[in-house]
Amino acid sequence: MRTTLDDGEGIQDKDIPFVSSDTQKSKDSFMSQALDRIDMKLLRLLQADGRLSNADLAERVAVSPATCHRRVQRLFAAGFVTGVRAMVEPARVGRGALVMVGVVLDRSTPESFGTFERAVAALPFVLDCHLVAGDFDYFLKIRVGDMADFNRLHGEKLIALPGVRQTRTFFVMKEVVDNAPLDF
Repeated sequence: MRTTLDDGEGIQDKDIPFVSSDTQKSKDSFMSQALDRIDMKLLRLLQADGRLSNADLAERVAVSPATCHRRVQRLFAAGFVTGVRAMVEPARVGRGALVMVGVVLDRSTPESFGTFERAVAALPFVLDCHLVAGDFDYFLKIRVGDMADFNRLHGEKLIALPGVRQTRTFFVMKEVVDNAPLDF
């Protein structure tokens, strides 16, 4: 289902299908469409500051607040924006040490990958888990208070994960770039 909207400000959403929450086909159609310049600018602004009000967003992209709200809702509904959250300073909450862990599993099968992934997803201290190509099967990004915290977690949790044959630990000395915005 497609619709053409004219917001009264000369901006038409001719290439953007309407997305309703009960129409998966419309959502899929919207997701496959190229975003226009206004949608791209909205995404950049939200990525830079997720706390911007609808009125501020509307002003910055030069559309009415109603049009801005509709567009942002469609971006969320179509999965272009997956969430908004505060960035917490790790050291201020006792998680100042960043550790990267390379993991090698004992078997490279879909079942062993699935079992490992379900188990690691349940660990609150694991911030990121990535399946990779190369010498390791996975890289984990972990935040802890200090080396003693990591030593405890490594001995009690990490090496006990299903299928783990080997781990290699990299303590981060300096975070040069962390959570950089996507460049699009």
